[in-house]
Amino acid sequence: MSRVIAGLTVSLDGFIDYHDGRFSALYSDFEELMDSAYMKASQAETGAVLMGRRTFDMAPDPDSYAVDYEYQVPLFVLTHQAPEREPRRNENLYVTFVTDGLEAAVAQATAAAGDRAVTVVGGADLNRQLLASGLADELRIDVMPVLLGGGRRLFDGVAPGIRLEKIGVEEAGARTSLSFRVLR
Repeated sequence: MSRVIAGLTVSLDGFIDYHDGRFSALYSDFEELMDSAYMKASQAETGAVLMGRRTFDMAPDPDSYAVDYEYQVPLFVLTHQAPEREPRRNENLYVTFVTDGLEAAVAQATAAAGDRAVTVVGGADLNRQLLASGLADELRIDVMPVLLGGGRRLFDGVAPGIRLEKIGVEEAGARTSLSFRVLR
């Protein structure tokens, strides 16, 4: 059975980006990360990706996902409205824009993933919704050793009382990855 792995990269002081949306400081190790055992393991366990529309739109060209995206699996984008043009696809990756809610997006992504995981790539709102609705099975937080001093926090607005069980700590380049099981 597929599991939903939520999470993002945060600064040591808990921010996912600056107030203006810049987040490059959190990915200063990007090249090293892409070649790491950590990323290769994540790619191997991932059968589908779930992301929010703002995250999807961060790509300068939506067709680039089919060319060089690190997860060459089906992408499910939670959105209020699908774009007019469907992005390019390949034999492994296609994009589905899900307009009928979070539960439908998770159901479609888990069906596509089969016995592999659904990896949530962003954004913060989607991660908060998954935690609040009880649809996240795991939470992986990659902590970069940088202090942003302000910006958007990943967990602002998350209801208190969500219980987690630590299941792993891993070094991956400059970052430390913390893995938790979401307890229900």
